Parts: sequence; C-alpha cells; structure tokens
Amino acid sequence: MAGEERIQVFLGKGGVGKTTCAAATAIHFADAGEDTLVLSTDPTPSLSHIFELEGKTHDREILPHLFVTELGRDEVRAMWDEEFGREVYAVFSAFVEIEYENFVTFMTSVLPGLNEEFMVDHIRRLTGRGRYRRIVWDTAPLGQTLALLETPALLAEHLRLAPRVYSHLKTSGEGRESVMQVLRRWDELARVCMEFLRREVRFTMVTIAEALAVRQLEGVFGELGRYGLGVGRLIVNNVVRDADSEFLRRKANQQQPHLDLLQARYRDLSPVTIPLFPGEVRGIDQLRQVAGVLHPLPR
Repeated sequence: MAGEERIQVFLGKGGVGKTTCAAATAIHFADAGEDTLVLSTDPTPSLSHIFELEGKTHDREILPHLFVTELGRDEVRAMWDEEFGREVYAVFSAFVEIEYENFVTFMTSVLPGLNEEFMVDHIRRLTGRGRYRRIVWDTAPLGQTLALLETPALLAEHLRLAPRVYSHLKTSGEGRESVMQVLRRWDELARVCMEFLRREVRFTMVTIAEALAVRQLEGVFGELGRYGLGVGRLIVNNVVRDADSEFLRRKANQQQPHLDLLQARYRDLSPVTIPLFPGEVRGIDQLRQVAGVLHPLPR
C-alpha cells in the first residue's frame, strides 16, 4: 500500500478504548523521532482527557515531535464552511430556498457524518503539505461518511433522469455554474477522497472481548469491504490476564470464547490484546505502557 501506515485511522464503538490506542500509537511514533499529529473530531474532549491536558488543543506540541488537535463541532463547522460547505450549499439551494446558516444547521443535524466527510479531505490536504510524518485520526466508524461520499453521484443520477430544466438551474458565481457543473466538481472531490482512503490510510479496529462488540465487528468489516477498504490491524482491549480474584476469574472465563472466536475469524490480522489495567489509562507514562504492547521492541 502506498504510504503504508503514514495515516492511521482508529475505529471502534464508544467505550472500547480506541482513543487510548490512538494516543499510545501517536506517542510511539513521536518517541521514534517522527513528527506526529494525533487528532480527534469527537465533540467531547477525549484526547485532552487521555493526555491530561488543560486549555485549547489545536496543533499543540505536548511532547517532542507530538502534536495534538481536537476539532469540536464548532471548529469543524467553521473549516467545513470555508473549504467545502459552500459547494454543497450551491447544489441544494438550487432546489430549496434556504439561508446558508440554516442549511448548515440542517445538514449537520440530519447528516451527522458530513463533518467526517470533510475531515477526510482535510487530512488528505494535511498529508500533501508534508509537515507531519505521521497522522493518527481518532474517529467513529466511517459508515456514514462512506455513504455520504456517494451523495454527489446519486444526485447527478437523479438530475440525469429528471426533467431537463434541473440541469439549467444556476447556483453560484452570479449564474456562472449550473447544478450539474457543481455536482461534477463535488463528485470528483468525493472520488479523490475515496481513493485517498483506499491507498493512503491504514484502518485499525479496536474492540473488546464481549458478545455485542464481537457481533458488531462483522457488520463494520462488511461495510468497509463494500467500499474496497480493508482493516490492517485488530486490537482487543481490556483482556484479563492475571485473574487473582473470583470476579476477575469469572470475567476471564467470559472473555475466553470471544477471544478464541476473534483469533480464529481474524487470524490474518494477528489480533493484538491489551491487558486490563487496574485503573483508567491516562497520562504519558501509562500511554507509553500501552504503546509498548501495541509496538513491542524487537528482541
């Protein structure tokens, strides 16, 4: 894969520890002397919590070679407005009379994955600038985003089949562009973003050894596969290793069938297990312990 491992995206359901794994991986790269950006588009300040940071975290260097950026809903919306939103608005405003601010509010509430669609393009641009050797993105599963990348093509197909008058609607630049012209540009951007995901990004799935989490994996793998995207690594978090109490012995026994299933079903990914820590994993020292499990030194 071209640019292998330069951009890593961590996927996982809430609460499985994907932010912890993303942060630990970013520390591993930074400790190796590689300029690394770890970023999150989670509306809650998850990276700040994991790294025990106070104040704003936008392109903030917290260790040598390690930069942290958290993009909340307002920050992402402002970036989306500047680089992406107007083009989308140009298409939809041709059919519905709506003010831009109301349009953005409507789109981001009805299509919550739209911000992540923009973030794919944003990360692609960051990669092209070459400032960071590694980019680690902590995000939710990309199902909504992937579906939204199909939107311009679907709209174009609708217009092709609809009455010809649609294709003559003017949308931007004092009537210089038709709906179809804007759609072609939007579709090209979506195509470029999808190709970027296929060629430049390594997807890492994080899960836990519980029935529901294991069951959900198959659907996420299938969704990614539908778009020609493969998972490069599987991490199983919070695995009981030292069962020194009745509670932990019972939990370990409950986990074992799920661990066996994961090892058998995804053997080609060589699933990595992270032990259950006695407390919440926070701070650089504990994250380095996780990094040591995810990226052990060669013997």
